[in-house]
Amino acid sequence: MTFRIVHYINQFYAGIGGEDMAHVPPEKRDGKVGPGAALQAELGKDAEIVGTVICGDNYFNEHNEEAKKTLLEMIGSYKPDLLIAGPAFFAGRYGMACGDICAAVQDTLGIPVVTGMYPENPGAESFAKKVFIVKTANSARGIKDAAKSMASLALKLLKKETLGPAADENYISRGFRRVFFHEKNGAQRGLEMLLKKMAGEPFQTEYEMPTFKKIEPCAPVKDLKHATIALITSGGIVPKGNPDKIRVSSAESYGRYDITGLNDLTPENYESIHGGYDTQWANANPDVVLPLDEMRELEKEGKIGKIYKYVYCTTGTGTAVAWAEKFGQEIGPELKAAGVDAAILTST
Repeated sequence: MTFRIVHYINQFYAGIGGEDMAHVPPEKRDGKVGPGAALQAELGKDAEIVGTVICGDNYFNEHNEEAKKTLLEMIGSYKPDLLIAGPAFFAGRYGMACGDICAAVQDTLGIPVVTGMYPENPGAESFAKKVFIVKTANSARGIKDAAKSMASLALKLLKKETLGPAADENYISRGFRRVFFHEKNGAQRGLEMLLKKMAGEPFQTEYEMPTFKKIEPCAPVKDLKHATIALITSGGIVPKGNPDKIRVSSAESYGRYDITGLNDLTPENYESIHGGYDTQWANANPDVVLPLDEMRELEKEGKIGKIYKYVYCTTGTGTAVAWAEKFGQEIGPELKAAGVDAAILTST
């Protein structure tokens, strides 16, 4: 039996164009396209890429529900046994699209899915618990190894073979723990790992814990009465109409808005587009999330020097740490260059 596979790729790997063509809507082509050739070579005679579906990265993320609906119809028309998406390597929007369409296909069509991306891709953080994501290099230079790992995992899923640990199969751990009998008990295994660690030898933990960067706090502001304070929020407060089309969750962008001469946020000028909480109170009074009114009072009373003329707004729910870091790396230098002394970051 030859298994039927559909492959999802973006506009760049389909040869349509780069960033200037990221707006293209979904389309489908029979057979393999672009990186599909490398995947087909690794799949061999056991499986065939019968169709390729394509969507621009911007289109997928800006018309999410519409794009998924169309793509699901296209994918379903090929009657596939499995979907492969990507690999996306370290491309953030592409990674989010690959993870999202895989999750949708898995839930809607009920077939296995495989995608591939660099572990620090925002898509990996967002979808690793939902779908199989093979670890890849951070660029297309790693296409050969990526295709080999993705094809291997895809064939095992199609043949319903028992999978080994995530580290052995080269996919990002999904957080599942399987019960089985080991030849050594936990105390023995733990002691062996400790001895290896003390000796500087490589070892594999049986329960990986998340690791977060430790950020040293800045020194306190010495003179608030002459300090310039900036306001930043991940609470989804944006100008009415969401002019920058910031996503309600899993944000990949933020907005910078001029508040010169503005003393209060009202339902007429600002709103919450956040997808992670009941927004009725924030929409009735946006200041409860982004406290411009109170900051203006402190400014008038001389308790702070002044409020920086721009506010920075995004949504935090589901937003990958990698994207949050990117926002900070862009906003921070701008604030420093403008002479801002401190920032207040509000959430929900």
